Amino acid sequence: MTRSFIAAAAALISLTACQPGPEGPEGTTRDTPGEAFSDIAPRETVTFTGTEPFWGGEITGETLTYSTPENIDGTTIPVERFAGNNGLGYSGTLDGQAFDMTVTPGECSDGMSDRTYPFTVTLQIGDEQRNGCAWSESKPFSGPANP
Repeated sequence: MTRSFIAAAAALISLTACQPGPEGPEGTTRDTPGEAFSDIAPRETVTFTGTEPFWGGEITGETLTYSTPENIDGTTIPVERFAGNNGLGYSGTLDGQAFDMTVTPGECSDGMSDRTYPFTVTLQIGDEQRNGCAWSESKPFSGPANP
């Protein structure tokens, strides 16, 4: 196994080891120490993007669409969501390979636009790791709408 795969797996395990906290307003969980991450509600849409190579997509509920310039319409897969202490993990299978993505709070730049995103993304597809940015309905990016 590669070192990056082991690091991504360790990050995902730390997220999945935590159990969701009590329900809060509008389907969110309370954000107190030891309870699950609550900045993104379970039914909220999360949009993600990355470069080198270009990739992106969105997650709504238990459905994720992943797209690239070669597949603009994207591929839709079912995913499981895990809420940890400091972020979310999504896992599924894409084209026969493990697909594991973590979304954690932190200012993020795609390096190509004047946008600032509220979340960072680490994506592991098979043995390949990618890094990117994300935003949600309740926590949008700041900057121009069309970069």
